[in-house]
Amino acid sequence: MTEVVLEERQAGAGKRIGVATLNQEKTLNALSGRMVALLAPRLREWAADPGIALVMLQGAGDKAFCAGGDLQGLHRSIVDFRASGATDIRANTYATDFFAEEYRLDYAIHHYPKPILCWGHGIVMGGGMGLMSGASHRVVTDGSRLAMPEVSVGLYPDVGGSWQLGRAPGRTGLFLALTGAQVRASDAIFAGLADVHIRQADKPAVMAALLEQAWSDQPALNRQALGRLLARFASEPDPKTGPLREHFDLIGTICRHPTLAEIVPDILALADSHRDDPWLSRAAATLRAGSPGSARLAYELQRRTRRLSLADVFRIELVVSLHCAAHGDFGEGIRALLIDKDNRPSWRPDRLEQADRAWADAFFVNPWPAAEHPLADLGH
Repeated sequence: MTEVVLEERQAGAGKRIGVATLNQEKTLNALSGRMVALLAPRLREWAADPGIALVMLQGAGDKAFCAGGDLQGLHRSIVDFRASGATDIRANTYATDFFAEEYRLDYAIHHYPKPILCWGHGIVMGGGMGLMSGASHRVVTDGSRLAMPEVSVGLYPDVGGSWQLGRAPGRTGLFLALTGAQVRASDAIFAGLADVHIRQADKPAVMAALLEQAWSDQPALNRQALGRLLARFASEPDPKTGPLREHFDLIGTICRHPTLAEIVPDILALADSHRDDPWLSRAAATLRAGSPGSARLAYELQRRTRRLSLADVFRIELVVSLHCAAHGDFGEGIRALLIDKDNRPSWRPDRLEQADRAWADAFFVNPWPAAEHPLADLGH
């Protein structure tokens, strides 16, 4: 089975639409290195082809656009790296290549010269968020569930998540990073993670309209035309106001504390103070069960990258991700969730007090001279 189905569909005015379908339904279209290797060069070809008016990204099946990354392959590389006794994070060449190429693809989508429509139906998490966040037109449906749940697996919201969540309104991005809380369509739009809600049942009509549209030779005009087309099919999400927006003031009060040591206990206390609110209770429970080190790294990345460019954020995230693979909780989190499936990870450190700012400093040590970083050319 082809992991990514790449096709071109004839549209109006002699133009074509490039359609990329993530095609791994059994893994909820989880993003593998092979999928990145198929997507990246075709996106470059479509960008250079004057006959391509726009690109559409979608997932096969009804359950997910993309539920994350290829954690199985990363786990094997982590086990081999640690067994080798290596200490240089660059020695894990599989993880280095995987993260670098994934982040490079995500960055390219953010800066794509033509409109990209991402149809974010179903589960959109982790690596799926990385693909979707940079698209010029991001659709969510009645079945969309968006999250950055890396605290449960010993990582942190990467794929540009430090940049994207850091720009969410108020302190909502920090809350989502620490708790891995899922948001539906209304909250995704409120948080700046999506642009428009369209019912999944209307997708065939949207596709027909895309193919009937008389597209221009000018990408700027096509962006405007795509926006108008999607607006014709837009509908109000149900519910109109989701829990993230409903609890905006409460989240702001909690996450405005000056230190993580003050923020975390207040989030955990929500399990008792709002026990009748399943969304807040689940968020608190996820943070309680998650990696303290992941919580610290998520917090530090948003704090340290607040004024940096997206390119610089991706460069920092690559370094931190490789440290997570080398000596952080990432391998243990994957083991507990996907390998042994005992859901009993042994986090190290197991308390937030030990995962302090000084502890986090080691994850930001960059082994590359600036010009040799694998993502040195981003933004240039």
